[in-house]
Amino acid sequence: MSKQEMRDETERLVKEALERKNITIKQGQTRIEAKCGKCGAPNRVWAAPGEVRVLYTCKECGEKQKTL
Repeated sequence: MSKQEMRDETERLVKEALERKNITIKQGQTRIEAKCGKCGAPNRVWAAPGEVRVLYTCKECGEKQKTL
């Protein structure tokens, strides 16, 4: 099965499922990989749908910041 055939099959299955209305599609939270501005440590922050900048505290140095 080629990639195009697989895409077509997936699209067909999604359309059929939506027509039967037994699937609900919802938007989940987004994970942001943020880097601390003070110590440079990587942090994982969860953002609710629609949020762009999230307040967080660095897990290494405890500095309170906002994601970019």
